[in-house]
Amino acid sequence: MELKTLNERELSALYREEMVYDFPKSELKPLGAMLRLLEMGQYDPLVVTENGERVGYAMMWLPKSRQGALLEYLGVLRGKRSAGLGARILPLLAQRYGQLFGEAEAPTSQDEAENHLRRRRIGFYERNGFRVLDYECALFGVHFKCLYRGPQTDDRAVEQLHHSVYADYFSPQHMERYIQLPLKPGEEIHPAPAWTEEVEFPQ
Repeated sequence: MELKTLNERELSALYREEMVYDFPKSELKPLGAMLRLLEMGQYDPLVVTENGERVGYAMMWLPKSRQGALLEYLGVLRGKRSAGLGARILPLLAQRYGQLFGEAEAPTSQDEAENHLRRRRIGFYERNGFRVLDYECALFGVHFKCLYRGPQTDDRAVEQLHHSVYADYFSPQHMERYIQLPLKPGEEIHPAPAWTEEVEFPQ
């Protein structure tokens, strides 16, 4: 199994052919934002191949420090699922970046079936080398548990690096408005629109 970095054309094709079907619109970053980050050198769009065949992908958002990477999207291609490929991709990413930051929606929905799915998603990452950190975050009004895989044992150090992924892209004003990382105990989540082209505010 190998990782290959996509260029702008390949990323655009993958986005339109796979990602728009794999993720709800409210959770999917606009393609334009990915392409801007790629141009800035802060994004690694990766396709996963096995025996020369594409089987999955991972979208990695990089801090300027290059200390670790945020696993923004992980996907297995249609027709390849339910074969444990996601669990096999994660060690490749950990080897490539050293440490991985992750975000999974917190099980705080009023729909218990949705909460069950969110707990299963968090459990998948825990079974595959991630731990749930002692802080949470809210991004564009959505509440997330924060996850980490790597050698760092100090959650404050992880928090600082995790925070820098966003701070390296957004202005301080929009960080304050849209990115609550960490989300303090008892802090209300700011109502915010989903991340669409209209609310992108790069520095």
